Amino acid sequence: MIRRVLVVDDDLAVREALAQTLELADLHPLPAGSFVEAKDHITADFAGVILSDMRMPGRDGFHLLDFARTADPELPVILLTGEGDIPMAVRAMSQGAFGFLEKPCAPSDLLAVIERALKTRAMVLENRRLKAQLETGDPAARLIFGSSEQAEGLRARVRIAGHARTEALVTGAPGSGVSKVAEVIHLMSPLAKGPFVKRTATGMTRDALDAAYDAAQGGSLFLDDIGTLPADTQFALLERLEREDPVRLIAGTTAELSQAVGAGRLNPDLFYRLDVMRVRIPSLAERPDDIPVMFRQYVAQASEQAGLTPPPITPEIIASLMARDWSGNARALMSAAMRFALGLGDAEADDQQVEELSLSEQMARVERSLLIAALRRVQGRATEAAQNLKLPRKTFYDKLARYGIKPENYR
Repeated sequence: MIRRVLVVDDDLAVREALAQTLELADLHPLPAGSFVEAKDHITADFAGVILSDMRMPGRDGFHLLDFARTADPELPVILLTGEGDIPMAVRAMSQGAFGFLEKPCAPSDLLAVIERALKTRAMVLENRRLKAQLETGDPAARLIFGSSEQAEGLRARVRIAGHARTEALVTGAPGSGVSKVAEVIHLMSPLAKGPFVKRTATGMTRDALDAAYDAAQGGSLFLDDIGTLPADTQFALLERLEREDPVRLIAGTTAELSQAVGAGRLNPDLFYRLDVMRVRIPSLAERPDDIPVMFRQYVAQASEQAGLTPPPITPEIIASLMARDWSGNARALMSAAMRFALGLGDAEADDQQVEELSLSEQMARVERSLLIAALRRVQGRATEAAQNLKLPRKTFYDKLARYGIKPENYR
């Protein structure tokens, strides 16, 4: 994201000096000489902050603050004045100003306030984006999180499976969300208005299978752990699949079904019938770049359900998340996000999980988290991150390649 700062001051020399200070800090100034020039930039989707002089001809800084609060109550406004006093500062802060500084202001102090404001603005806009995604009419986009190629591929496959009229098979590692993806397939299908009935295949009898089909009439029947379906019920299921039932079967498994077929535990005819439309869920280890996106989504969801304001997610928290292997996949990540949102614990890995790793594995995790944290702090600018870590540029890029880290994902 381009880090924009709308600079409003009627003094041209001051505007240019402020703009130069901002540019040296890799910020993007948008100069304006008056309220009238500035107001067109002040919108609810403005991806930046406002830095305004207090005293200006015509409408002053308070007018601009009121206008900004009307456009977006969460848009940060930092006010500058050469004639500061306590009552004016109190009034500014009580009316919602993010900061109030007296001129002349040390560049380091000014930039520190602007950096805090930009981080706050980025978090607000990200939370809005996540909420909008949750409310979209596309179930695949609303319920399957992530921005990686693997996540996009999964959503595309789910849409194809949803519109297909064949049986479907959803596979994935434990905790990857097999049941959830199966439900999204149902929601994407012509039978979406019908029921979505979930049953576990383990120990299911013929009578239980018939009852499940009856409950799912006009909708979808999801049989989880399909590889554990008893042999006699497998034959009954094949018979049901030959009928013209107004029920679509979606099967799920976290095991490798070809092994069950080879061992004689799964009827090959049933396997091949289900395997026509397979949807495989990639593990988090295969798409680590989705971890921050998914964590933010889960935190937003948990906070909304609890009626809480989402807590800030710092670069250090993201780094700690990226350092874990998440063998429990989405389920474990969701659990960590819920605890974090409710204030019941942080997102760090527990000691037992770390102790199970070798020393080299633990060191690799630490190094990876430090690289990611360095990129986060400078919004993905790799050269600057390498300098901050005092690493040669080639060494830094070699390490990024080793851990599959892409600087552009942290901008």
